[in-house]
Amino acid sequence: MKFFKELYNYRELLKTNVKKEIRGKYKNSFLGVLWSFLNPLLQIAVYAIVFPLILKNTQPNYVVFLCAGLIPWTFFSTAINRAAFTLIENGNLLKKVYFPRAILPISVVTSEAVNFIISTIIIIAFVIGGGIPLTKYILVYPLIFIVQYILVLGLSFIVSSVTVYFRDLQHLIGVALQLLFYATPIVYASNTIPQEFAWILKLNPMTYIIDGYRNIFYNCTMPDIKGLIIVLGVSLAICIIGYLIFSKLQKRFAEEL
Repeated sequence: MKFFKELYNYRELLKTNVKKEIRGKYKNSFLGVLWSFLNPLLQIAVYAIVFPLILKNTQPNYVVFLCAGLIPWTFFSTAINRAAFTLIENGNLLKKVYFPRAILPISVVTSEAVNFIISTIIIIAFVIGGGIPLTKYILVYPLIFIVQYILVLGLSFIVSSVTVYFRDLQHLIGVALQLLFYATPIVYASNTIPQEFAWILKLNPMTYIIDGYRNIFYNCTMPDIKGLIIVLGVSLAICIIGYLIFSKLQKRFAEEL
């Protein structure tokens, strides 16, 4: 309760910091916030060329299939990467002014969540352009988003605080995310994985999240609600544990920075 009370008391700072994170990401950029659309579009273009044309992927309407997986993954990976640096980047501020330190990773995750919600327009545009109808299952979108937000926030608490003490983690995160990318059904469908490796996907919370988005936008079916509720429970546990780790380590942030 103390955590939520502090957040409420510093809500204006949190709001300001989220705005700063969104604007700062594209500071001095000619196209500015348009990069929220261009970045995922360029990634989709690359994978859409490599997998269907070069690797002979036969997935129908592959661009829509890819879009529904790649854009949510971009939210996940970008938020984790940026969260790992946020305390180090704001080291001078942490030494001079008191405010709830958790505001920094929360601001990063929230700003990336805003970018993701904006980028959802791209998914919908590809869905409509691909001749796929928007169904009632799109109403499940907020549930999937909330599950992903909580998961990303919990992991961000961990990586942002641990990186202060172990700087090499910044580089290891990039490698870990690259491995996790291929262990998540983004450029391929879950059911195409050989049975002996299927357990890897089942242990990956992002599998259920990506499949959830793909079901509502691409397959036009109800997502695996049971699976999403389990992942919600796991995400809440990670978020609580992540905050406890953050709270424990924040006592020496100023010294380490």
